[in-house]
Amino acid sequence: MKYRKLRELEVSEIGVGCMGFSHGYGVAPEKSYSVDAIRKAYEVGCTFFDTAEVYGREQFYFGHNEELVGEALAPFRSKVVLATKITITDADLAAETDLYKIARAHLEASLRRLKTDRVELYYLHRMHESIPVEDVAGVMGRLIEEGLVGAWGLSQVSADTIARAHAVTPVTAVQNLYSMLERDCEQDVFPYCLENHIGVVPFSPIASGLLSGKITVDTKFEETDDVRKFVPQLTRENIAANQPIIDLITSYARNLNATPAQISLAWMLHKYPNVVPIPSSKNQGRILENLGATNVAMTDDEFEALDAALDEYEVAGHRGHIESLQTSFGRNWSKEGK
Repeated sequence: MKYRKLRELEVSEIGVGCMGFSHGYGVAPEKSYSVDAIRKAYEVGCTFFDTAEVYGREQFYFGHNEELVGEALAPFRSKVVLATKITITDADLAAETDLYKIARAHLEASLRRLKTDRVELYYLHRMHESIPVEDVAGVMGRLIEEGLVGAWGLSQVSADTIARAHAVTPVTAVQNLYSMLERDCEQDVFPYCLENHIGVVPFSPIASGLLSGKITVDTKFEETDDVRKFVPQLTRENIAANQPIIDLITSYARNLNATPAQISLAWMLHKYPNVVPIPSSKNQGRILENLGATNVAMTDDEFEALDAALDEYEVAGHRGHIESLQTSFGRNWSKEGK
């Protein structure tokens, strides 16, 4: 495994998004299987694990994923970077007007579930329309000063929002939707983050599995808690329309002795020095496959040819600019669930 920096945090260049063990990809696996999967990821060199307080609320309960991740990481907690996220709801704001008290209560609950006294990276999961990001940044600064949080970040935000937050308390990482099929971040977010030494942590970097080549027009998603049913690129029509892109990636995979999923991750690792993708899966084999992308030897010429070829395709089912995906969890929790 290779490593890189998210500002001051050194992490494996590919992390594990742990959401799938509690939410989003159909019926969750048994707890022992999930714990074993996280520990196997660590054994092959992964040191960056991502969770959130809301993961698990559909099939289990609020905080389920944090509890699972906390148990799995306990034997080597000091050797990994752990990221979780706060969700500020309308109910929070109705019960308490002090944003610091709200955030502190959420964080303390997360720390209990995670079995730790500090989290290395704490994200605001989504912007709340009534809370200025500058206020959130100020609160995060206090939590950092108190030693409960090592660094902070934002999720699914524009470059302008990042800049406003960064001016108050330096932002370490931005977790946005980004993949070969969702490249809006290349316009403003990556340039701003590169200039200001902020890491970008793409969620859904394999486009909800489409870039793995394993999803076809005949794929049926699970009825229970499977967010892929709501992803525009995963309708039968759009899967078929995007097949030329999958064919392109598959050809590179054959030539580089890799899988299509690994090519999609290797492409972004080659493209940006500040990117650390966190693919999520509930399958142990897929997790280890994704982490194996760190070993794909893609030359500059191969990358440039692939990047240029991708520019020639129009993506079917593009989700739109990142600001249109922002949701206030307390009011309009997105069906896509991330």
